[in-house]
Amino acid sequence: MSDATGTPDLPEQVADDGAAQILDQRYRPYSGARHGLGGAMRAVIGSSFRFTLGFGRPARHKFLPWLAVVVALVPAIVFVGIATVLDIDLISENILPEYHEYYGFIEAALFFFCGIVVPEILVADRRNGMLPMYLATPLRLWSYLASKAAAVAATLAVITVGPLAFLLVAYTIEGSGPAGPGDWLIVLVRILGAGIAIAATIAAASLAISSLTDRRAFAVIGVILLLLGSQLVTGVLVEVAEMDPRIYAFNLGEMGEALKDRIFGVGSPMLGEDESSPGRRISELSTLFVVAVNAAWVAAGGAVLWWRYRRIEASQ
Repeated sequence: MSDATGTPDLPEQVADDGAAQILDQRYRPYSGARHGLGGAMRAVIGSSFRFTLGFGRPARHKFLPWLAVVVALVPAIVFVGIATVLDIDLISENILPEYHEYYGFIEAALFFFCGIVVPEILVADRRNGMLPMYLATPLRLWSYLASKAAAVAATLAVITVGPLAFLLVAYTIEGSGPAGPGDWLIVLVRILGAGIAIAATIAAASLAISSLTDRRAFAVIGVILLLLGSQLVTGVLVEVAEMDPRIYAFNLGEMGEALKDRIFGVGSPMLGEDESSPGRRISELSTLFVVAVNAAWVAAGGAVLWWRYRRIEASQ
């Protein structure tokens, strides 16, 4: 309905006292705070982090990620319990593993998390049509991908940093920790550096594989084949066939382990072979080579991710 001037009638609502009220339902511009690109990136990182860990989702989406977290944390809890019961320095007595050796207990949980959970963080946005909506905000393609990569790396750091940080604090309280504040800080920096480095390398590779398909199952298979297949093939070539140890450059997991060892000061030809991994020839590789290979994995993963999403953006 409209009046004689052609102006549409405004809706009326009857108040409690029977008098009519005119409610202005026309478009109103947003007048709240505008946080720009930084706010948009923080929102994507936060929502992706919660999505990956299953927060705000049905229980079935929480089971697998938290199973991986529990598997990574349980050995640390057991070790702390043993250290509390036995009144000796279990690390110096070689009864409990040192900090760098604990990564062997979380490798399975880390690979499981990357293979089963991480692909969903990219595949879901393409499958449900959310990607164009993200790019309609202040986000651009590079900032969207950077936010997703940061969210995955932060999620993986829950596994690569969390248990080690728990061990450090618990051992310190129990009395088996580093000798003084300086040593304590050095161990903490090494834990953070090694955990973040491993998380960044595996996150880049996992996201690159996940960008190549819109099917979550195919992405899961691809990530698992990359992590486990490369480990098996290169291990056979180097350890059994006794080929050049630089072949380990194609082993994502082994290169992450080698970088972690160098950060903790073990496993280098200059520092002595890591006794926790007998028979491995990876200690023959220089630290510069190990760092360069890990950087190359991150760069290659980022390049594949960027190339794939440029093609997706161009097709929309």
